[in-house]
Order: sequence, then C-alpha cells, then structure tokens
Amino acid sequence: MKRVAVVALDGRDFYYAFLAGAKNVIKDQLSINLINVFPVKDHDTGTNLASTIQSVIEQVKPSKSYKTITAHIAKAALLGARGNSGVIFSQFLYGIDQETKNHDKITLLDFTKSMKDAVQYIYEAVATPVEGTMLTVIREWAHYIYHKRDYYKDFREMLIDSYEILKVSLEETKSKLKALEASNVVDAGAKGFVVFIEGIIHFLSSPSLKHLLSLTFTKSEIAEPELLTHEDATSSAPYFRYCTEAILKNARINRQALQALLQNHGDSVVIAGADEHLRFHLHTNQPAILFHHLKDVGNIRQQKVDDMIRQNSLVHDRKWKIAIVTDSSCDLPEGLLEKYQINVLPLGMNFKDTEYLDKVTITPSQVYSLLDHQASDYPKTSQVNEQACRKLYSELALHYDQIIALHLSSLFSGTYLSSKRAAEKVSAESGKEIYVFDTKNISGSIGLLVLRLACAIEDGHSFKELLSLLPTWIDRTKIFVSVKTLKYMLRSGRVSWSKAFLATLLNIKPIVSMDGHGKSMLFGTTFSQHGNMKKVIRHIEKLTKQQKIWNYIILHAHNEEGANHYAHRMKDLLKKDPISIVDISPAIGISAGLGSTAVALLVD
Repeated sequence: MKRVAVVALDGRDFYYAFLAGAKNVIKDQLSINLINVFPVKDHDTGTNLASTIQSVIEQVKPSKSYKTITAHIAKAALLGARGNSGVIFSQFLYGIDQETKNHDKITLLDFTKSMKDAVQYIYEAVATPVEGTMLTVIREWAHYIYHKRDYYKDFREMLIDSYEILKVSLEETKSKLKALEASNVVDAGAKGFVVFIEGIIHFLSSPSLKHLLSLTFTKSEIAEPELLTHEDATSSAPYFRYCTEAILKNARINRQALQALLQNHGDSVVIAGADEHLRFHLHTNQPAILFHHLKDVGNIRQQKVDDMIRQNSLVHDRKWKIAIVTDSSCDLPEGLLEKYQINVLPLGMNFKDTEYLDKVTITPSQVYSLLDHQASDYPKTSQVNEQACRKLYSELALHYDQIIALHLSSLFSGTYLSSKRAAEKVSAESGKEIYVFDTKNISGSIGLLVLRLACAIEDGHSFKELLSLLPTWIDRTKIFVSVKTLKYMLRSGRVSWSKAFLATLLNIKPIVSMDGHGKSMLFGTTFSQHGNMKKVIRHIEKLTKQQKIWNYIILHAHNEEGANHYAHRMKDLLKKDPISIVDISPAIGISAGLGSTAVALLVD
C-alpha cells in the first residue's frame, strides 16, 4: 500500500492504526514483562496490556465512522482490561471516546485535543496518581502534540515528531521512581504505551494491511526479553498479596464512594468506565471480604485475582523443576499449599447473578453461612474454563521443566477436560511435558493425592516415576462423607424429592463415597451421624489390618465439633493426628450440606 499524507482519520483508519500498535505490544510483551518492577514486580505488565488489547482485536470490527470505532474500542478494552496498566490504558481509550464528537472523520486538530482532554480521565481513575509511570508519559505526549498541533501537516509527521518526546519521557521515568532507579529500568506500563505508538508509526511509514491482519504469533515472533545485568533489587514479596479486578454493573454507589471503599481494602486502586459499567483494580490481602462488601452495591462480573506472592516465588524461589496444578475442590490447609507451591485453579461459585472464584473471592465459611439464605437461588458451581488453564500453564512453562495436574472427577465437572485441552496446546507451543490426571475423586482425597505427589517430588522422584505411581495412588484413595440432612442434596438436585422425603421420614443418614470410576455411591446408612462415624471407623479398622494408612484428613461443612470428634476417634485408631481439619470444598459441601463431616485417606 502506497503511503499518502493522512490529514483526517475515519473509523477504518483509526481501527487499523490501533491494530498496528496492538501487534507491536503483543510481540514485545515478554520484554515489557521483564522490566516490570512497579508497583510490584510481578512480571505481567506486558501480558496484561496484550490481553487488554487482544480483547479489542477479538471484539471490534472496522467501521467507517470514527466515533463508532472509538466507542467500540473503548467498550471492548474496558471489558478485557487486565492489571493496573491495562485498566489505565482502557480508561485512556474511554476518555478518547468521551472527548470525541459524533463525526465520521476527525481532523488532526480535533484529534490532538481529544488526546489532551482524555488525560484527565486516567488521572481521575487512579486513586493515588504516581508520576514516573504510564500516566506521566501519556500526559506529556498528549500535551506535546496538542501544543504543536498547528505545525503538523499530517498524522504521520505528528507521530514521528512526538516519538522523540516519548523516548525522553520514558527514559526520565528511571529518575522519578526509586524502584525504577534501583533496578535501572524504565516503567513497564509507560514502555508498553511507547511500543504501542511505535507500532502505529511503523504502519504509517510502510502500510501493509496484509501483514497487519496476520495476527497469529508464533513463539519466534514474540520478542525474546534481554537478560537484565543489574542486581535484582526488588525481588521481595509485595505487601498486598492479591491483584484483584472485576466489573461492577449497575452500581448503586458513585465512583468516589467506590474508590473510598476500595482504598479501605488495599492500594493501587484504579477505576475505569462509567457508573453503569465500572471496572476496578486494586491490590488487597482479603479479596473475599472485599467482594462480600461489594455484593450489595452492584452486580459483580468478571472477577479476576492473581496471587502476586505466588508469582514472585515462581520467579525468585522455585523449589523444584516439576510444577503441581490442581483445582479448588482440592482440600488441603493453606500452609501445605504454600510450602509445596501448589497452583490452584478456582472453580466458579454462582450465587444469584454473581459468579465468585471458589476459595478466593468467596470462602467456604462464607458459602456455608449463605446456604440457608438462598432458598430460591441455590448456589451452583461451574468448571474452570480452558482459557484460565491455558494462562496458568503458559506461565508455569516459562519456569518449570514438567507439569502435573490433578483434578476433580470428570463426572463431577468439566474442569479435567478444559485442563487437558489447554495442556495439550501449551505443551505443543512450549515443548514442555504436561500431564493431566482425572483423580476420579473429590475434596480431601484430591488433597491427599496432591500432598503425596508433592512429597515424592521433594524426595527426588523423576517425572516418569511420578506418572507411573499416580494411578496406583488414585486407586488407593478413599473418602467417606457423612450427610446430616438430605435437604441440601434435594435443593442441589443430587437426590429426588421422593427419596429425600422417605429418608427424612425414616431419619436415615447416608454415607457417600466414590466408586473408583469417579462416580459418587452410597457406602451405607445409619440413623445418626454418630452411627455413620462408627460405621466408617469400623471399615477403616478392617483396612488397617491388611494395609497401612499413609495419611488422612478430616473435613466438615460448618461442623467443627463433629469434625473434632471424628479426628479424636481416628487418632485413637491410627495413633497419629490428621494432616488437618478443614472446611470441605464448597464444590462438594453445597450438595452434602451444612453439618456434614468426612474423612479422606490414602492407603499405602
């Protein structure tokens, strides 16, 4: 395509210019990740910007109208925004749209004014604006092109001229923030914006739609980051652990009140969009408490939480060469998940019109507290989607040699299949071995399998040895769930009304187990939970006469007294304490119901 002077932009011009910038960011995302040290060193700024931009690529199609395309780009970016930098960039695009008149074309003069006026939106979005970041570089660039607007003949000339101020502004971020100066790097978000503008300049200088529309990137096309030679001065863990985001629809709270609420729970607060559709970002230590407060002020959508301490340890404190992945139906105490660096994919937990992240944005205790208050809208679980699995596997593949995943029975959830499909794709792309197991189990049984695997990795077993051992361990893992009342199984659809009525009438208390094929089965019945416990312990006592119990765990759904009694009886039998006593996974607990207790064990 021959280059011509561009004195006005229509919707298609702006769309393809945006696409050119997007392609450049996606290609350079790893290099941007590498220099990410502020506000925390979580190595994901490039990925977050690329993800935000990818949302636009996937959702927006060219349009002749400039105003139409800015509106569509702003909306898509807001919906797909990720991370501090992604939310700020989406808010800049929102500001551009808000400051654009309803015209099919825009002149250079009007364009520069809309850029300048859009800056106020990003400063208003950030609760505590910090100079020396993406904010500064966007502001200095936008003000520069506005003040020189009368000197430019066309858009290409404007961008080439302003590129010099961009480079200077970017380099100066080093001296404006101590974290950047200590690491001798520029701000990663600001670098991402400069890379975006560079992509547009390259396209305008030698436009080729054929090349531009080829947006499938091979590994070789993504810029390999250069290794830093400076001493890593910022590898310490962040103060706030969780990078947390969501969209608040139909907010019954204004932006200022929302900002104050978020600031009470953490820092790095950014709010983008309009009151009817607000995307927020913050760093916090207790996302579940935050979302509990938010549930009454709007409809919460697209919850996303990244564990920055886990990300930090992945880069700076990886213990072994084999990574372990599971899902949130796995019941183990947090301390063991931390010790063995277990990566947990949260299942969805749906209450009314809000989908929470199991054990992340809603805790088991919160779920059980709400059960009796949701008569008409009983909670449901949803599987981990393939995209979430693929994101995690891609991150782990950068740092581990092999990956093993252990998931909830495929007859209970589609998570295993999502994980398997994602693993196959990431393995093909990265060349890393990834093996996904259907444990045919639930809850504490998965927890024991994960712990057994972690201990074996710690003991030095090879990947090949682990793959041969796991099927045997899976076959030798058992769980017995004592159900206090069938009303929760009835409400969740696990049993029919007639069966529940008859069992209630006869005061029957079922014991539920797994059949070895991943399907739940009735192990037995008595007329009390105490009777259930005696029946299970007699069965385990018979097992111990023939086999050794490797370990066990006690679980409960808001029934600590019953769980402690169970643990006491098991200790008398096995002469050792359980691994722990924990709240049973809500993925199981919402069916088993309040008051349920369980024991899971792994036979040697």
